[in-house]
Parts: sequence; C-alpha cells; structure tokens
Amino acid sequence: FSSSPSRSSDVAKLILVGSLLRNPELRLTKNDKEYVMYTVATNNYPPPPLGPNGERRPSTSTFHRVISFNEHNNRYLQTLNKGTKVYVEANFELREPEAGADPSTPQGQRQIFLRHENLRVLSWPRRPVSEDETQGTSEAETSPSS
Repeated sequence: FSSSPSRSSDVAKLILVGSLLRNPELRLTKNDKEYVMYTVATNNYPPPPLGPNGERRPSTSTFHRVISFNEHNNRYLQTLNKGTKVYVEANFELREPEAGADPSTPQGQRQIFLRHENLRVLSWPRRPVSEDETQGTSEAETSPSS
C-alpha cells in the first residue's frame, strides 16, 4: 500500500489469459474510425468448493470484450482465429452512467472498457477435420487393395 500522491503515471491494467471466443471483428466508430473488437473467455478459478453431496459444481467462464484502435495491431489481430489461446494486457477504464440517462441504455449504465495494449499467442487452435477428410480416410481404410 502506498500513500504517495497521485501521479500522471498511474495506470489501471488487466491481464487476461484465455481463449478467443470468436474471430476478431473490424468495426467502425460513429466517426468512421476503424477499430477491432475481440472477446477473451476466461475460466473462473479456483473452481467452486465441493457441495454437500461431495460433487463440485462446474466452473464458470467470464467473457471480456477488448477494443483496439491501433492500425498496425488491428491488421495482426484480424489474422487470429476463434479458439486461439492468448495472453492479453489491456488498459482498464470504468465509466460511470451519465446523469439523467435512461438506465436501460448504455449511457445509463456503468461500463467497463478494456483497451488493447499487448497480445501474445500462447497456442493456436487445432485445425478442425473436415467431413470430406474424415470420409476419405475411412474409405481408404476399408477399400480392398488391388
């Protein structure tokens, strides 16, 4: 704990280790500025304690939306695929609701913004086997040789 006065170098950061929920998407702001949004799924750990019957409830996942406005990073992010295991560093910003805004609108709700700073790929998703490849293998195994 530090009681030193606030400095301009203060920062709120979040580190995520998880999997991309879907392929990163290129989007446009209201002012036509491009950005990429991606979602990282993390498992909540430690798992829940054992219940009275000795069984453990399944752990839950949390989904984190991250946005990137850096053109160079955006090109790279768009090459990533759903299921990629990633390490992400993001700046964390909490925005309070606007005074008098309708609570059912985004402006009337507390919002968390995660701004992309860094991403490292920890592992690539396994390539799914297509139906054609599966059928081709089984036919080759069952075909009589000439």
